[in-house]
Amino acid sequence: MKSFLHRFGAVVRGVLQGFDRLRFRGSKRLLCAPGGFFNFLAQVGVPLKGYKAFAKETTVEVCKAIETEAKQAGVYRYLNNSKESKEEVALQLATEQKRSVGLIAVLGCVEPCRIMQVRGNRETKKLEVSAEPGKCLHYYHYYLDPNYGLRYTRLQSWFPFTMHIGLNGRDWLGRQLLQAGIDFKKKDNCFPWVADWQAAQRLLDEQLTMAWPALLDGWAQASHPELEAVLAAAVPYYWSVQEGEYATDFAFGSEAELRRLYPRLVHYATELLRSTDVLRFMGYQVTTAGQPRRDFAGEVVTTIKELAEGTCVKHRVLQNLLKLYDKFGIVLRLENLLINVRDFKVYRTKENDPEGPMSYLRMRKGVADIHGRAQVGRKINERYAEALATVEEKTPLGELTADLGQRTTWKGRTVRALNPLAPEDVALLEAVNRGAFLISGFRNRDLRELLFAADPAAAPEALRRQSGKVTRLLRLLRGHGLIRRVGKTYRYQVTAEGRAQIAALLAARNANTQQLFKAA
Repeated sequence: MKSFLHRFGAVVRGVLQGFDRLRFRGSKRLLCAPGGFFNFLAQVGVPLKGYKAFAKETTVEVCKAIETEAKQAGVYRYLNNSKESKEEVALQLATEQKRSVGLIAVLGCVEPCRIMQVRGNRETKKLEVSAEPGKCLHYYHYYLDPNYGLRYTRLQSWFPFTMHIGLNGRDWLGRQLLQAGIDFKKKDNCFPWVADWQAAQRLLDEQLTMAWPALLDGWAQASHPELEAVLAAAVPYYWSVQEGEYATDFAFGSEAELRRLYPRLVHYATELLRSTDVLRFMGYQVTTAGQPRRDFAGEVVTTIKELAEGTCVKHRVLQNLLKLYDKFGIVLRLENLLINVRDFKVYRTKENDPEGPMSYLRMRKGVADIHGRAQVGRKINERYAEALATVEEKTPLGELTADLGQRTTWKGRTVRALNPLAPEDVALLEAVNRGAFLISGFRNRDLRELLFAADPAAAPEALRRQSGKVTRLLRLLRGHGLIRRVGKTYRYQVTAEGRAQIAALLAARNANTQQLFKAA
């Protein structure tokens, strides 16, 4: 992030980092698993053979209560096509009925879902509870909330009555700015201009401090107060983050500046980035040899697509996405969406020991880890931004790297010249330029593992010789101004100027003759 702002800060008005689109999933845990659902039926006194009639009766009662109230308020509409934009229909209804606050629409639509059924087992000759794919009627309640902007609830009308709640963090921010009296300009879900960028960022950070379970329970209760009474047993919702888009927005001072830069960013993201670079940006571990770990069961897919709001470059890793947009030609957006969070860790206590010690544990989908999810999302975007900072460089390669090919001195000692064509120097430059070192930097040991074949049985004398050689290489890089030491640590980071020089050298080395002649 620092390198990006160092290079483009003169044309960037401000930066905002926070969640954009959020979708929460409310699951009644007792009803979602066959064993728990069997216990629920026993609790309400319904035998397995009577489940079908009980489920139909419950669904009819829920649907009747929702539709009767919505029709009386004049906000109900049934949609024949499940692919029709519910948000557009809801806003159209609000416009037609001149509603600007509160409930604006209730939409009914048949959609796929996962439902609970009771089936006969041919082998055991007994009835069994199972969770299986199905379709049923869903109800969307759309609200124009004075505090949170446009939000909705989506209820499945058949057991286990799963609910989704959606809102937009940027729409929410717009309401926060209005209440704080801060002027701004908003276009769709981005802000080209804010009077006080730092205050806006503080408001975005405040969103993470919400008491999410209580807030979501309140919204669910407001949309469907009849649900618990119909179920005849209190079964609370467990809330998890189904989708959380974390976005970093760079608002440029003019469309011309972003229009000039963006094609270079697209070329870099689609042509020059390697799969292992994307893995590092996303926080996946890569071996010291620059290869994905053997237990990584997936692939990296990069696509580019023209959308109404701009050109989108999308990197897909498993189910997770990292995206690059030019939003409406004025805002550069880096955005990640984490669906599969098994490989990410957050600093927290154990779920069954909330008063115990904290440590880095696997990220949960539950809202308890939403703050940790935001931290992971921010680091992903920052690593991506650091890499993109090397794209724009007008200085000719010869002038940019002239000093690297000459001997210099550092702290009174002579330092040799760098040879970007020598295999040893190329390996060194590639090692320090790794995406994994963008945020925390690297140590002597990190480079030793990259530059020398790992041998667990290596003698201590050999390891000391390797460590001594890496120390001399670090002195070489520091003498040429390519790296700097992180204060009060034994870690090093590539400088902003060094990153531009290294990127230019490696790009030129990988270019073919035709590309070099074209550049000349």
